[in-house]
Amino acid sequence: MDSKTKRITTTAMLCAVAYVVVVVGRVPVVLFLKYDPKDIIITLGGLIWGPMTSLIVSVIVSLIEMVTISENGVLGCIMNIISTCSFACTASVIYKKKRTLPGAVTGLVTGSLMMVLVMLLWNYLITPIYMGYPREAVAELMLPAFLPFNLLKAGLNAGFTFLLYKPVTTALRKAGYISGPQNVQGRKPVGLWLLSGAIVITCILLILSLNGII
Repeated sequence: MDSKTKRITTTAMLCAVAYVVVVVGRVPVVLFLKYDPKDIIITLGGLIWGPMTSLIVSVIVSLIEMVTISENGVLGCIMNIISTCSFACTASVIYKKKRTLPGAVTGLVTGSLMMVLVMLLWNYLITPIYMGYPREAVAELMLPAFLPFNLLKAGLNAGFTFLLYKPVTTALRKAGYISGPQNVQGRKPVGLWLLSGAIVITCILLILSLNGII
């Protein structure tokens, strides 16, 4: 299988997996805001194959989501793309320039911050249009609803992406989809794995508590 065929195959595979996790993995968090894990899949693709992969997969999945399961139309699709790309593409660009453990951590942290800031701005600008909320009401929801939602989303995305990167790249290398040393360099980051796991568990517990499950 040549490199072009591999790229097309892996892009299609990422789109399929990302769409499936949207369908089966959406979890209500607060108000109308729901979390789904597709950004994890799309970010992993970007870290492995570059930021353009994240962009392409994000657009394709968001378009498919819009015409199949989404109730928010074109504006919801645009918000999905902006949210995913602000995290996945930022992380991928930084990691592409510095393929080391600090580069991976910097990319994920910067991507998280970028997504939170970008989505707060876009929620303020766009939510009144496609949800029919007065802008004053949206402004009042920024701190109690939109900020914690985006922080939880960023924490889950960054934590799961860090935990899954090595096993995913190992599996892809064995399957022949990638070649060469794609691992993050340096010693095994046990402390960072534990921190990522703690962040993921904390975010999950917060989501469960917000939904009155615990």
